[in-house]
Amino acid sequence: MPNLINKLVVDELRREFKDAAGMVVVTYGGVKTKENESLRNQLAAKGVKFALVRSSLAQLALKERGLEFPEGSFAGVTAIAYGSAEAAIHTAKILGDAEIKKAGKITIRVGMLEGKVLGPKDTEALANVPDRRTLNGKLVSLLSGPARGLVGVLNANNSAVARILQARADALGGSAEKPAEG
Repeated sequence: MPNLINKLVVDELRREFKDAAGMVVVTYGGVKTKENESLRNQLAAKGVKFALVRSSLAQLALKERGLEFPEGSFAGVTAIAYGSAEAAIHTAKILGDAEIKKAGKITIRVGMLEGKVLGPKDTEALANVPDRRTLNGKLVSLLSGPARGLVGVLNANNSAVARILQARADALGGSAEKPAEG
């Protein structure tokens, strides 16, 4: 009977992990119910799926997907946060929070982003990646910058000519008043 149950669990994990572009594997020991609920709510708000998994079964499901994680990545109580590539970034940001690090109950072991396995430091570094909106804003700024510069240069010539003519008129004793009609 346990073999059938294990097979069903591996099949379920395989289905769940099939479309995941991002994944963070963490140690998940000693977390109280309130902390667990709070963390799961934070992750769910960002579209991250989170599951406490049996290490050997999760490794088997991931191996069948073609992902080889370093030895010891699945030792002890293990949880996996997974979803889109942005989900991995959001997970790293949430788990990198000072309170969570201070408690020391959850530690990042490894990660995966778009099919590439990341070590713990690289996975934690995902927390420094800006979200999609910020990146889109930076991209628009980069694309519109040269056009703004060109407009400024083209307008600078016209305004420079006007300033030179005004300076010349002032030097010749001309006034800014309207000439008298005759």
